[in-house]
Amino acid sequence: MGHIIKTPAGTFRANWRDAAGRQKAKTFRTKREASAFLAETEASVSRGSYVDPRAGRIKFSAYADRWLSSRSVEATTLAAWSSRLRARLLPYWGGWQLGKIDHLAVQHWVTTLGKEVAPATVASCFGLFSSILASAVRSRMIAFNPCEGVRLPAQRKHAGGVRTISQVDLTNRLLPAVPEWHRALVAAAGGAGLRWGECLGLRWGSVDLDAETLTVERVVIEVDGHLFDKPYPKSVKSRRTVPLAPFLRRALRRHRELVAHAPGDRVFTNYEGGSLLRSNFRRQVWRPSLVRAGLLGDVTEVGPFKFHARWHDRDEVEWSAEFTTEREAADCVAVKAAGGLRFHDLRHCYATWLVSGGVPVNVVQAVMGHEQASTTLNRYTHTPADFHDSVRRVFGGSADDSLTAKDGLRSEDDPPAGENRA
Repeated sequence: MGHIIKTPAGTFRANWRDAAGRQKAKTFRTKREASAFLAETEASVSRGSYVDPRAGRIKFSAYADRWLSSRSVEATTLAAWSSRLRARLLPYWGGWQLGKIDHLAVQHWVTTLGKEVAPATVASCFGLFSSILASAVRSRMIAFNPCEGVRLPAQRKHAGGVRTISQVDLTNRLLPAVPEWHRALVAAAGGAGLRWGECLGLRWGSVDLDAETLTVERVVIEVDGHLFDKPYPKSVKSRRTVPLAPFLRRALRRHRELVAHAPGDRVFTNYEGGSLLRSNFRRQVWRPSLVRAGLLGDVTEVGPFKFHARWHDRDEVEWSAEFTTEREAADCVAVKAAGGLRFHDLRHCYATWLVSGGVPVNVVQAVMGHEQASTTLNRYTHTPADFHDSVRRVFGGSADDSLTAKDGLRSEDDPPAGENRA
């Protein structure tokens, strides 16, 4: 039972025991304040919601370190959290005491951050911050999570977020523009919907060219520029067998001739037989291939040893330059042009082609390796590039002609009955 005593200084000290039986005390100017505090404290101890007033004095940086070290997650997730903490959370919140962080301060931070970075980045940083403070609530460091009720910037889908191309563009334009050593890698993303890590984790033992299938069993993850093999894919559903598109089967047959003895039975490697770094592939192979395919910027030969390069930056401002070789022109556009198809966009293309071709959604979900069909529909299917032709096919053909003939209807371009068109 708590009690109040008067100190020699004329103040009043409330004394109580916390949930663990430890003696606690706090001094107040008046007996009324001490009594009110003591009553509320004893009630919270009884309810099991007691929070030590001194616990909130710990700084956010110290608690975040403890929180991060206690997590048991994938290495990629841990690296992402650490990066967000270093870049966005600790510079602002590191010196704050947990108990001093209030709702209005969090809302101000979110609003300010929204003026600097994209809404998706704000959401990811806020989610991490809220998770840490929610843990502090469960640890009885603070009484409530000040992130509750904070409004985030709207994440609106905009044109150019995800790009798709047609199957014809993939097979007739993009694949021929990719260096032969890496052509099957690009084909695997567009012809089987594989993720980047699933491509690197693919082994020849998981490829059956006679049965025209491949099995996703393992992946390669990249953390801070270092590659690690993971003996299982992203989720249970991600372990799957996928039928090979004809162009992928042909590309894999040719690729096996090129890469006869890759270390570890790997299907896709760099020229030295090692694992590919995603950033190197993007800079050295992927972006220049888009330029050569005519899918990013424009390179035109205007004379002997004279190539004109054009591209647009992020502000849609057009730039141009001239070079003596096509390769120099393509490399310049690859580096300076904004936007362009991403490697992962080929996975979006794959799902879109299947759904547009009438493949049932549950089948598309299975070959994509999604836990839920809603993920397939909401995130990985888009309007195909050739959707105009698909719409026209609905209204074209003999069915439409027979309808108009049956109802005696003619278009304005049809000649009157008994007359011949000139």
